[in-house]
Amino acid sequence: MSTNLKEILQPGAHVVVVGLGKSGVSAVRFLLKLGVKISVSEGGRQENLEGDLVRWLKEKRVFVETGGHTSELLTSADCILVSPGVPLGIAALAAARQKGIPVVGELALAKDFLKGKVVAVTGTNGKSTVTTLIGDLLTGSGKKAFVGGNIGIPLAEYLAGPQESEVVVLEVSSFQLDSAGDFRPQVGVLLNITPDHLNRYASYGAYVESKMSLFKNQQPGDVAVVNGDDSVIAEWLGKAAEQKSPWPVRSGIRQYSSGDRIGMAACLCGTKVRIATADEPDKNAEEYELAGTSLAQAPNTENAMAAILAVRAMGCSQEDIQKSLAGFTPLPHRLALVAEVDGVSYYDDSKATNVGAVFSALAGMKQPVVLIAGGRDKGGGYEMLRPLVQEKVRAMVLIGEAREAMAEAFAKSTRIAFAEEMDGAVRLARTLAEKGDAVLLSPACASFDMFRSYSHRGEMFVQAVSGLGRQEAR
Repeated sequence: MSTNLKEILQPGAHVVVVGLGKSGVSAVRFLLKLGVKISVSEGGRQENLEGDLVRWLKEKRVFVETGGHTSELLTSADCILVSPGVPLGIAALAAARQKGIPVVGELALAKDFLKGKVVAVTGTNGKSTVTTLIGDLLTGSGKKAFVGGNIGIPLAEYLAGPQESEVVVLEVSSFQLDSAGDFRPQVGVLLNITPDHLNRYASYGAYVESKMSLFKNQQPGDVAVVNGDDSVIAEWLGKAAEQKSPWPVRSGIRQYSSGDRIGMAACLCGTKVRIATADEPDKNAEEYELAGTSLAQAPNTENAMAAILAVRAMGCSQEDIQKSLAGFTPLPHRLALVAEVDGVSYYDDSKATNVGAVFSALAGMKQPVVLIAGGRDKGGGYEMLRPLVQEKVRAMVLIGEAREAMAEAFAKSTRIAFAEEMDGAVRLARTLAEKGDAVLLSPACASFDMFRSYSHRGEMFVQAVSGLGRQEAR
């Protein structure tokens, strides 16, 4: 049953925002413009909140409870806006749902409050790069685009402003999709699905269903861009086809119209992305050259295919797309070449926080690798990496909480060494690497056991590599 949030979020209604991170603060700003009564339920302790934030909330007469989420507060609400980091199964939210109180995330606001068309991108890996690239391609085609969501500016922050963009490009996580309500992207992009966040989901199947829910509210004429070469997605599409769902099964990254099944297919031919109708691949094909761009190496070649299909669906021309591809700058900490020291290349792929991302990174490497990995385990297991590690990894330098488990997983696949911190890991990797090798930081784990974030981890890697360069220069 559809929920009309515009009818619920009227002046005087009581709305509880659960979680006071970046998304939660943006939700408060959005709700202030609606004139509703706002309360905040924050799991952290009050002394951990920034003083300026506490003063601002007090000035706006927002009630704040800290140190947990009480059923008393949440069941007093007319609506609950929950932040992505808050598990939906906590007792207070369950009590609210039992009373029939809507529990939604910021994506659910889009149906009733967002102006313009939506392109939404999800997947276990690559979604930040593809979201950013789609925004660049739209801008380069003369369209005014907002890029945000799970990266950059939260959707609620955009909703609180003048909404001047004709296209809203959102990175969406599985956590956001779980509370997305009637969220409907006119173009939905699903890049891949590999094990991740299994410390939050009951099963891998539940995680897969969360990702696939991106398409559940699409209507005839909307577009899905799906990676049919991803075995998990292909299997899901096959089951959907058996149940007479509108999604057919094809190979390759493909774009489909959910109304009539007529679609476009993308494939990689050397350094060119070739786009053609799925049923007539040799008729009126378009080609986009990736050579000489930052997208010429896997997995960015696949990212480019998905982005091109998405913006073609939004009416961008081949000429404008090609120009923008040439000028695209990759996001930091995603297979970024940091330096070459004594004939060895050093790559920062700190954003690779799960095994699927590391698989993609290793698959694209053309030289032997010394892999720096480890951190906080996310529950996905490491089995899918073993064949590539055996084939391409000369040695592994393991750090963090997961290092013993990883050492056990890869003991028969490659040489294993341990380090206590990043600087030591880089110095040890240098001794294990040979001229022509690559030292790759691609952790397959979260960063929070040793670092503030994956960005901080990557910065420490860059700093350590810079130290090697200074030693060589002496």
